[in-house]
Amino acid sequence: MIDTQQYELSAIDLSGSQYTVEQTGRDKNFRPEYEARDAAGDTIFRTTYQMYEGKDEFPFVDADGTEIGLVKAIDTWDIAGDYLLTDSHTDEELVILDNDLSLLQDTWRLRDVDDRSLLAEINSRGALITIARKLLPAGQGIAHKYDITDSEGNPVGSIEGEFALFDFDQYEITLTDTSSVPTEPVVIAAIVIDAIQGN
Repeated sequence: MIDTQQYELSAIDLSGSQYTVEQTGRDKNFRPEYEARDAAGDTIFRTTYQMYEGKDEFPFVDADGTEIGLVKAIDTWDIAGDYLLTDSHTDEELVILDNDLSLLQDTWRLRDVDDRSLLAEINSRGALITIARKLLPAGQGIAHKYDITDSEGNPVGSIEGEFALFDFDQYEITLTDTSSVPTEPVVIAAIVIDAIQGN
C-alpha cells in the first residue's frame, strides 16, 4: 500500500469522503471557473482554467484566495498528455496526471513524479456514453461517470456527473477508501479532467 500523505497538498487537509466539484461560470476572458466543496458545502478551493498554447495551467487557491497548488501541462496533444501537480507552498512536485487518448473510454492515471508508478486510475463508464459525448451535437450535456481504482485495481470510489446545462458541469465525488488513494489529487483531477475534455 502506498503512503498517500506524501502526495497531498501541505496547505489543506481533506479528511472526508464526499466532495462536490462544480464549474461555477466563466471569467471575463471566458475561461472556465471551478469550485470544490466538502460535504458541509464549505469551499475547499477554486481555480480558473488558464488555456495557453500547449501550456495550460490551473492555479488552485483556497477560500481566502491564497494559492495552494498548481497543475500545469508538461506534455500535451489535444486532450492527451501529462499534467503536473505542484505544491505552491513547498514547490514540491507531487503527482502527474496522464491521459490515454481513446474514443471508447477515457482513462486518466495519477502517477508518482519520480518513478511514474501508478497511484490511482479514473475510468469513464460505458463506451456508448463516451462516444455520445464526443459525437452527438448535444453530447457535452450528457453527464460523465467515472470509477476510481487504487494502484492495485481495487474500486475505491466514483465521480458522478449531473446533466449539464450551458456546460456548467457538477460532480459528486465519493471515496469508499481514503487510505489507498491521495484524496486531494483525486478531487483536483476531477476538475482538470472536466476542463480538458470540455474545452
